[in-house]
Amino acid sequence: MVDFAFLDSGTGGIPYLTYLKRLRPDASCIYVGDTANFPYGEKTHEQIVKCVLNVISRIIERFNPKAIVIACNTMSVNTLDVLREAFPETHFVGTVPAIKLASAVSKKRRIGLLATSSTIKNPYNIDLKNHFASDCELVLRADPELISFIEKKSFTATEEECIKAVTPAVDFFKKSDCDVMILGCTHFTNLAELIQKVSGDQMKIVDSREGVCKRALSLVNEDDKTEVAESRLFITGFENESDKSEYDVICKRFDMEWGGKL
Repeated sequence: MVDFAFLDSGTGGIPYLTYLKRLRPDASCIYVGDTANFPYGEKTHEQIVKCVLNVISRIIERFNPKAIVIACNTMSVNTLDVLREAFPETHFVGTVPAIKLASAVSKKRRIGLLATSSTIKNPYNIDLKNHFASDCELVLRADPELISFIEKKSFTATEEECIKAVTPAVDFFKKSDCDVMILGCTHFTNLAELIQKVSGDQMKIVDSREGVCKRALSLVNEDDKTEVAESRLFITGFENESDKSEYDVICKRFDMEWGGKL
């Protein structure tokens, strides 16, 4: 048994695990990237549900986590209800666009949402907007190319290459007169500081790490420890065997142990 399991379509959601570990360093965590089915953002609802149910079953069988964080907006908006019905004994915490936080800091009342195609199209975002930001204009942008860059290249890329990758999205929202950009895909949090740097003072960058991690921590008894405080990275498959070297870089960067294929 571990305290927390994190699931994403790839390695993009690792900043959520590292944020939780800053809040509770003694937590035992495993992170699973469903790399065999990456990317999720272009899949249908039915495909997403099928893939997530399969991986979650394997996570629960092997690790029996006290709580599972779905560290992916696309997975969350498509599967949370299904997961809670299928696994009623397990605590699930979803990751949804930080529209409430964006509304709290926006002065122009024009908010940008950068996400996957699936998340952009999901009506859940409109519900969030109507509930938390009814007086705001929500500007949408799907960016599968940036997500692919972050998953496959960013961890070994130069800062110049990363700036070039994020600039089209930043320019899009600036031209749309937004003063807040929501990182609506967890992959983007890997470059959050750089995106803020490129945006300058004109636009505030927000994401849901704090809210998600505090919610997850509230579900697990801090005194009920089961394993040593460690973080392990697992994936579901390699696109190429040479990708292993990239995972070694990721593990070193985030102080994680390599777990191998789930």
